[in-house]
Amino acid sequence: MRDIVTIPFSGGDSLIIACDNSGAIGMKEQDHVHVPYETVAYYAFRVAAMECIAAGGDPISVLVHNFCGNEPWDELVGGIKQGLSELELADVSISGSTESNFQLLQSAIGLVVLGKKSSAKITDFALDNYLKFAVIGLPLVGNEVIEQNDQVAPLSIFREVSLIKGAMLWPVGSKGILYELNQMFPNEKITQDMVFTSVDIIKSAGPSTCFMACFQPDQEEILRKITGDLFHTLEIKK
Repeated sequence: MRDIVTIPFSGGDSLIIACDNSGAIGMKEQDHVHVPYETVAYYAFRVAAMECIAAGGDPISVLVHNFCGNEPWDELVGGIKQGLSELELADVSISGSTESNFQLLQSAIGLVVLGKKSSAKITDFALDNYLKFAVIGLPLVGNEVIEQNDQVAPLSIFREVSLIKGAMLWPVGSKGILYELNQMFPNEKITQDMVFTSVDIIKSAGPSTCFMACFQPDQEEILRKITGDLFHTLEIKK
């Protein structure tokens, strides 16, 4: 099951709703990770946008729930605009609300991405022996995201892979690759000893620093060309 809500429209199209949140990350003294608010919003947007796109949605709007104070608002919007630029998305509205009555000791935001999905898009597969898998990027969390930024799968690459017809994409979250594999194929029971890859399949991927791709064998060459050194083979053996 994807971390999204799907609301069908008459005619077959759907509204895709995806979200993410961030706590104790920002520029307040008691935050656990100190980074600019532009970075905080960029990575929160990244997670929600990847979930939306992976589910077949074309983002149309972003809503921000800001608990960092009035001052960081422009920075938060700037981080979202950076993500939209990397995804080559235009005409996406940004709005939201700020808690201005009370000051929190730590930074916190919530972010929602709304997208429209065409009825023609198919985004799920059944597990079979002909499918191939890869992890793009590495699972990173906390300060690793900044220190090993070259191992984070860029949004531009995620977008390009999403355009490969028939490939299924699945962002990896805080529960790790193995958990997400079982979400991808809920009718299967995939255990750690069934998965073969050089990547840690238990570790948190924080703000979706990596994603999985499920594809046909003849699509591997183009996928490797797009992703370069970020491509890590993954095999599932029943």
